[in-house]
Amino acid sequence: MQRIALICIVIAGVMLGVSVHAAETYPARPVRMIVPYGPGGNADIQARYIAERLTDVLGKQVVADNRAGANGMIGMELAARSPADGYTLLLVANTFTVNPGLYPKVPYDTVKDFQPITLVGDTPLLFIGNPTVAASSVKEVVALAKSRPGQLNYGTSGGGSPSHLAAALFEVMTGVKLVHVPYKGMAPSNVAVMAGEIQLGFPSMTSVLPHVKAGKLKAFAITVKSRSALAPAIPTMEEAGVPGYEASIWNGLLAPAGTPRPIVNRLNEAVAQILKSPQAHERYANVGAEIRYNSPEEFAALIRSDVAKWAKVIRARGIRVDER
Repeated sequence: MQRIALICIVIAGVMLGVSVHAAETYPARPVRMIVPYGPGGNADIQARYIAERLTDVLGKQVVADNRAGANGMIGMELAARSPADGYTLLLVANTFTVNPGLYPKVPYDTVKDFQPITLVGDTPLLFIGNPTVAASSVKEVVALAKSRPGQLNYGTSGGGSPSHLAAALFEVMTGVKLVHVPYKGMAPSNVAVMAGEIQLGFPSMTSVLPHVKAGKLKAFAITVKSRSALAPAIPTMEEAGVPGYEASIWNGLLAPAGTPRPIVNRLNEAVAQILKSPQAHERYANVGAEIRYNSPEEFAALIRSDVAKWAKVIRARGIRVDER
């Protein structure tokens, strides 16, 4: 038994030495960052910025590789099946934690098949209404909805979208019943709210903030935990009377499960270094995203809690991806 224990210790020491050496020489060749969405969205914009700056920090090229399809699952599965050597990374939006509750079968294990590295950003949503809605606060919207169950409606870009889930969470947490009106994109939904075709919506903040400032829309609350510097007068949902409410479009960086911890730590530190720069703050502000980074353990905890949270909301509201 002592001999076996000694062998195990030796093997562990060798593996640790290999792991440390790998981190010291990492990266020795270009790194691929899979982006499981199409070009142009916030996830793609953040991925390309992080890849560009990681290239400078790490000294080897980091290439953003768009692999869109199946609500991100094509690119996510590709990353999950890639070697755990630090040369394949994955930049996701929070559809990553929504998919397990939304689809009957996901081709990877969201928790077990990936190594979280860090969050890289967060895009808040706004709870908005047409100016004619007879409410000026979240509490008044709740009271109005309860007095007219099933008569107030809200627009989204489709079943299972961030705006749909934000509204569903609002329904679950406040006990109101609203009517979902899906559109082919967020822009038509926002136009419909302004035109009075529908009363409410939960779009990304930057897509509607100019219309709020112009008086074409009411803004009841922002959906994240802290007020935004872009619109500091708008209260958070929690401040407005819905304790514990939080819904946003976060983005984060992962690697395949089993990626050596020294490499994970180096990537975490490199991304934090990038996001602390004034250039990063300027770039993020231009697209309405907020800088947010954390430890691998904190990111892992967020993923686990989000998977459970959205699965519960999806079940409670009977959300389907084909709800159009």
